[in-house]
Order: sequence, then structure tokens, then C-alpha cells
Amino acid sequence: MRGAPRLMAKLLYGSGLRLMECMRLRVKDIDFENHQIIVRSGKGDDDRLAILPDSAGAEIKHILQDVKALHEKDLSDGYGEVTLPNALGVKYKNAGKEWGWQYIFPASQRSIDPLSGVIRRHHLDESVLQKAIRNATQIAKIDKQATAHTFRHSFATHLLEAGYDIRTIQELLGHKDVKTTMIYTRVLNRGPKAVRSPLDD
Repeated sequence: MRGAPRLMAKLLYGSGLRLMECMRLRVKDIDFENHQIIVRSGKGDDDRLAILPDSAGAEIKHILQDVKALHEKDLSDGYGEVTLPNALGVKYKNAGKEWGWQYIFPASQRSIDPLSGVIRRHHLDESVLQKAIRNATQIAKIDKQATAHTFRHSFATHLLEAGYDIRTIQELLGHKDVKTTMIYTRVLNRGPKAVRSPLDD
């Protein structure tokens, strides 16, 4: 994989993001200093903190240079506005043109917002990443089904294998109930508490 799809796949696996959480990331959601991503209005409309992998930080900074140039061109063409969540656009009229609100993975073309009729640049369509994953698995000759969600499952499974506790993983994934997270202990063929016998060490 290359370019934006490669970076998005890295964030799905390295941060445990859901597909649409990744697509909707905005510039202000990346906290480079604290190595975290603020996931806004995730499943259940809750916000949470996710890990910003050190290995992805430099790539995000690099892609943001291109995104900023695109945004500045949009502004000079009389556009540059994005949709804001929770009717913030009504309260803050020009906030949609601010750099912090721009999508990290913008669409290649501006389009008409069907609700308002305003021409805006939306985030990249999720099918771009889905197709890239499908192509990559075919090239790599991976016979098992792999989707964007596979990266999130792998994130959780590998954290559990590394010895992180189930509550930490639950928090990082944004699961309301620990029972949802417990499925990963079954994936590892471990007991419900994911405890390794001292005899095995």
C-alpha cells in the first residue's frame, strides 16, 4: 500500500481506530506532543483518546503539508469550508474554514453538500481504503478475508498478547462493556481472565 491508504491502515492497526473514525480525523484531533489521537463522536457518540504511533507521526506531518496547500488553494478559490459537527457551524460561522477543522484525509474533489447545497471538500470516501486493502491482500496472496476492521482486531489481539490488561484495551477501543473486549481472550484461546499459568513461564 502507498500514500494516504497506507497511512490510514497504519492508524487502524497502530491506534485501533474504526474505519470511519479514521476517515473523519481532523487536524486538531492529532496531539503530536502527547502522542495521542482524539477520537471525536466515535461509536455511541463518545469521545476517547487513542494512541498516536511514533512511527506514524512523521508521516502525518508530511501529509499535512499537502493538505495545507490544498486547503490554501481552496480558500484562494473562494471555498475551503468543511462541515462542522453538532451544528457548530451555526454558532461559529467561519470555523469551517479554519485549518484545525480540516480533514487529514480530504477528498480529491470538492462536492455539493446535499443538506446545505454549499460546495465543500469532504473527507476521502471510505471505499478508497477498502479497495486498497482488497488489492493489497490479493497482491500479498492472503487467502483469508481481510477488511479495515481486521486491523482493529489485530491491534487488540496483539496488545493482549503483549500483556496489556483488558481494561486498558477496552478503554483504547472505546468499548462500553468489557464483555465486548473479552472476545479477544477467546481469540487467543485463553481463559476469561487471560491469565497465563506460572508453570508455562
